[in-house]
Formats: sequence, structure tokens, C-alpha cells
Amino acid sequence: MTTYIIRRLLGLIPLFIGVVILSYLLLLMAPGGPAGSVQANPRMTQEIKEAWLDRWCLEDSKDPAAILRMFGGWSGILNCRRDGFDAFFSDEGGLNVLPAFLGGGDNGLLHGDLGNSLDTARPVGEMIMERLPATLVLAGVALVLWVGTAIVLGVYAAVRRYSFQDQALTFITYIMYSLPTFWLGLMLIFAFGPALHLLPTGGVVAARDWPAFGSPQFWTAAGERPLEALWDVGRHLILPVVTLVAVNIAADSRFVRASMLETLSADFVRTAKAKGLSARRVIYRHAFRNAMLPVTTNIALEIPFLVSGAVVVETIFSWPGIGRLFITSVNERDYYVLMALIMMSSFAILLANLIADVVYAIVDPRIRY
Repeated sequence: MTTYIIRRLLGLIPLFIGVVILSYLLLLMAPGGPAGSVQANPRMTQEIKEAWLDRWCLEDSKDPAAILRMFGGWSGILNCRRDGFDAFFSDEGGLNVLPAFLGGGDNGLLHGDLGNSLDTARPVGEMIMERLPATLVLAGVALVLWVGTAIVLGVYAAVRRYSFQDQALTFITYIMYSLPTFWLGLMLIFAFGPALHLLPTGGVVAARDWPAFGSPQFWTAAGERPLEALWDVGRHLILPVVTLVAVNIAADSRFVRASMLETLSADFVRTAKAKGLSARRVIYRHAFRNAMLPVTTNIALEIPFLVSGAVVVETIFSWPGIGRLFITSVNERDYYVLMALIMMSSFAILLANLIADVVYAIVDPRIRY
């Protein structure tokens, strides 16, 4: 298993590089461009603009040579302060792709520099780390609720096939599956906010009681009042989480039901029943584990899309996470922030594929790599 994981990780490297290159090229094909965004920023002096253009090889031209230079500057392959073949070498004389302590450069992705926001001039990495905790809290709670509820409902419906409970669950899940996420979020805001005033409808914490979520001041205050912080965050989580997982629970519970029904009709299950094993042991010891194999694949591949689904949810509920940052960056044509977020999503999808294969072996001991 360890050898297989290492081999798969090594295989993900060229695939990830290909995704990064393709994403960068697609962003450059959009109207405008990084150079144009820098030139049009009224909050920068001309001196700062020229320094940015020089550091990142930014050009208004979109000919192949210019695109390669811009990608080389952003990735850290090229030193944009040099021309021709010398651009592959840093000011210290070593290859620009090498770490700085080995004589390499300090610009670009390969050196841990994601660039600065073209809108706010802040480091991209700093902006993402500020927003990441909010998205991780939302996605983590949503994932546990989504997977757990979908499995329980699916198994229950399969065991009580064609019963009243099964028919009722089928009816409810079809309704949930047909609800657009943005519409459901707006209806929940209307129902529990202005109408009933039962739950908060925006933000992660009450702005009047706490500093901005994710800031050092918030963590200090939360350390002093942990139960109050947990209660406030929990109340703010309810509506966004319900909105985010409703459709997924409906879809995956039907998938679990179908997989369980197929497994319950298999020969090895009939054999287990013929041996006199209890119904509970047959269902949960034999049928359930085998039914989870296709379900594992489905859920593992859907996990990265929690982030994409959070784009809508975070916008509706003013949730200060990665999804909302993505929408803001699209509106402002903030290329470096967009590129960093696309890389994160791509890496999450590739990693989810690897996790699905590893979980296979855990769920079914017969599978070996």
C-alpha cells in the first residue's frame, strides 16, 4: 500500500503541472490581463506599477513568447530583470528555479511566492490564509452532516424497501434534489431571519460581540471565552450548512440505497442468510461494507466540490471564506488570487482521487495494491 501511494503521488506531479499550465493560459485568454489590471489600478503609483511589471514579466501582448515569459515569471522559472538566456539565472548567478539559499531566485510559485493581489496589493498567500479557516469550518461541518445523513437514510430506505418510510424518504429527497441552492438559501434567510428572527443570516460570528473571524484578535477572544465562541459560530453555521448539503444528501442517499439494494440481492448475502446469521449481522457486517465501495468513490470525488458549492453559499450568507474571495477576485479581475484558488481546487480534486483508492482497501480487505 505504501509503495502504491508513493507511486500515485509521483504520478500526480506531472498531472498537477499540466492543470496549472492550462489554467494559467485560460486566465490569460480572458479580456484584459494582469498587466492591464496593474496599469488601471488608481491606488498604485507609476513607480510601483513598473516594479510589479518588471518582477512578474507582465506584458500587454498576448503573443506566445510574451505568454511564456509571463508564465515563467509567475512560476519562478525566469528572472524578469534579465533578458535572453540570462533570464534563467538569478541575480546570484544560479538557476532561477533553485531555492534562494542555493543561489536561485525569490520570485514566483516555485519559491513560495504567489504574488500580490492586483486589487489590494496584499500578498495572495496572506489573503487566502485569512479566509481559509472560515471555509474549512463550513466545509468540515457540512461534510460530516452530508456523508453521515446520506448513508443513514440510504441504508434505512434500502432495508425497508417499498415500505411507507421508503416511499416518504423518496418523496422528500426528490424535493430536496430539485431545489436550487441559491433559492434555498434565500428562502431560509427570509424564513429564519426577518420573519422569525430565530437564526443569524450572515457572517461567522456576531460583529458587535467579536473581532473579525480568523484574525489574531478573534482567536485571542475565543481563547478567553471558548464556549461563547463555539455557540456563536454554531448558530451562524446552521443555515449555510443546510443550504450547502441539502442537495448532496438527497442525491447520495439515493445512491447509497441503490448500492445497498444491489448488494442485498447478491449471492454471498443469500449464503450468509442461509447459514443462519442474524439480519443485523448480514446487513451491517457483510452487505454494508461491500455496498460502500461505489459510494466511497462517489463521495470522495464530490468532496472538492464543497468548495465550489461554497461559492454560492458564502456569497448568499456573507461568509468570509474562500468562495466569497473567489467571487470578489472574478469581479476585480484579480488574476493572481484566482490562479492560487484554482490551484487549490485542482490539488483537492487530485488528492480526493488518491484518498478514494486508499479508502477502497480499508472498506474491502480483499482489495490490495
